Amino acid sequence: MLNARQPFPRDFIKSLAVLVVVEFVRGAFLISFLPIYATNQLHISISMVGIAVTAHYLTDTAVKIAIGYLLDRFSSRVVVQIGLLISLSGLLGVLFSQQGWLLILSSATFGVGISPIWLVCLSKVKEEERATQMGLLYSFWLAGMGAGPVLMNFLIDQSYTLSFWMLIVLWIAGGLLSFQISNETISKPDVVSVKKQFQLLWQNLKRMRPLLPGMVLQTAAAGMLVPILPQFATRHLGLTYSQYSYLLMLGGAGAVIGLIPMGKLSDTFGKKWFFVLGFGIFSIALYSLTFVSTVYSSMAWALVLGISYAAVLPAWNALMSYYVPSGQEGLGWGVLSSVEGIGVIIGPILGGWIAQWFNDIVTVWVSAGLLGCIALFYLFFPFQRLQGEE
Repeated sequence: MLNARQPFPRDFIKSLAVLVVVEFVRGAFLISFLPIYATNQLHISISMVGIAVTAHYLTDTAVKIAIGYLLDRFSSRVVVQIGLLISLSGLLGVLFSQQGWLLILSSATFGVGISPIWLVCLSKVKEEERATQMGLLYSFWLAGMGAGPVLMNFLIDQSYTLSFWMLIVLWIAGGLLSFQISNETISKPDVVSVKKQFQLLWQNLKRMRPLLPGMVLQTAAAGMLVPILPQFATRHLGLTYSQYSYLLMLGGAGAVIGLIPMGKLSDTFGKKWFFVLGFGIFSIALYSLTFVSTVYSSMAWALVLGISYAAVLPAWNALMSYYVPSGQEGLGWGVLSSVEGIGVIIGPILGGWIAQWFNDIVTVWVSAGLLGCIALFYLFFPFQRLQGEE
């Protein structure tokens, strides 16, 4: 029987189950269905797809602080369920989105309900098992985010309608799973004014301000790839949608397998070299992927990408968790996630614009270059000054 001393408490696992479904649907929609459906069926430009992806992450980011505040004061279950319901309306709106602006509006509405379950999961990470639990959290996230596009790529060859209704059914299933989430607030906030809470968070942000540019740039670099991935895989790498699915599966498998071991290692040895090597190897692998000539070489680089991603994620988010004030977990994670979300907002629209005016390969090069710069930044950054790394 599970107890409080075990690294993965039952309530944590229940919340992760909902997260898997939510990220499965989000990954299937943003990475595969939206770019393919919009360009092939609706004949909308790739730059417009980038705007739609940005709109999704814009609303996801914009509501994080407010949702974090609500989660500190109201039932986690109710807040998550209301968010899922709003997002469902956004998904259903895709049925009526025959024009670009309607697709953007639907994508933006879909982004509203993602944050609550994320913040609930983040708030349940315990200090003594930070990176280990972060490793499990991101294993679940990648399992969902990676499996969604994989299945979508197989289904979309058969029918857009079948693919779309699979998303709806799974989202409803996630709503049903959410009844297993705790009906309590995610923290017991200190009895202080909202102004004081933001003052505490601002003090923490000032302590970590040297890391803020990296927070934005790394999410921007990753976000640039979202609108162009299917097009890059099929046009440049010469893959079918099914082969593209295998590419995603291999990269995702490398990340999922590596996350928990990497989390434990970063708990033991510190985080600096996981950032430097993770971002550095990711940059090299991404750049090298533009020069591959065979399916097997693209698969090999995809595996390297997954493993290098696994080196970064648990260490990074464990470091971030040190800057969330005790008793204000919901609001704290909301603020930090909003800062990271700035890059996710910028990335897709920038990636779509570069692909529109140049080509997919240039977008990948720019993304790889940004990640390489981040690796160099962390190489010389004095990590010993940061909370949690002293």
